[in-house]
Amino acid sequence: MPKIDATESDPAIDLASLLDHRKPRDVITAVQALFRSSFPKRDFAPVTAAFPLVAQLFEGTFTRYRACNTEYHDYVHSLEVFSTCARLIDGAMLSGALLSAIDAADLLVAALVHDSGYIQEEGDLVGTGAKYTGTHVARSAAFIERQAADFGLAPDRAARIARLVLGTELSTPWDALPFADDVERLAGSILAAADLLGQMSDRAYLEKLLFLYYEFREAGFDGYATAFDILRKTAGFYASVQARLDGPLGAASVFSQAHFGARHGVDRDLFRAAIERQMSYLDSILADDKLNFRRKLKRLDLEAVERRRAG
Repeated sequence: MPKIDATESDPAIDLASLLDHRKPRDVITAVQALFRSSFPKRDFAPVTAAFPLVAQLFEGTFTRYRACNTEYHDYVHSLEVFSTCARLIDGAMLSGALLSAIDAADLLVAALVHDSGYIQEEGDLVGTGAKYTGTHVARSAAFIERQAADFGLAPDRAARIARLVLGTELSTPWDALPFADDVERLAGSILAAADLLGQMSDRAYLEKLLFLYYEFREAGFDGYATAFDILRKTAGFYASVQARLDGPLGAASVFSQAHFGARHGVDRDLFRAAIERQMSYLDSILADDKLNFRRKLKRLDLEAVERRRAG
């Protein structure tokens, strides 16, 4: 992994320069390297087995399932969460957390399958997987238990991974989640934090919100009459994310800072720093009602996306 010059100012730090999530081979190589810094190579086997299966699931070559057709919750997003989870596990180990190799491997498998609930089964031909937005977490947990044999997992281990996945459900109070013990709850908090940090620190996060807008529209969520509504509501969503990250998921920033300090020479939580820059830019967009917001979001061709959707 490239080392960042610790003298650089925070705005110059680009997480995308550390790892390109559009290159799956680079992602699995980076994650395995972090894992091996704390655990024996052989314990990574469940992750090695799961990685190509999840690629097949999203590509549409996994038996009995269609290809992913949600553009926000896609394969790249799952890889973002996967690598973010690996960074937090690394930081946790550097911070003295009592995670075992099995805990870490199960966490990484959970990260890979945490959005499998958006994938439609082969006979489901109505709409897209976005219609499952409200139930996708429960569907994802059910998927790993149902397909445990395909992933080479014993039923009890698949059930444990399913409980970790359930921790990504934002509508469930954290204390109500059915973790088996304190170590599992810590593992669940790492995955839940990785899901939030991975997507919101993406340099094209604001542009990708247009894809999320279309997913919410299909799911029938109220209050999304226009694409601008997703930007406006994201500002409010960030307040709830901050409360979650600073509350039950509070260890994540400690782990992030430990990871980036040890591996890249930057004593900062780079995920939170990137998100704060995104939200600051979002505030500037919302404050300027005279300029078409699409002109300020330049990392994707949003007009092309909308033309494709209309066509």
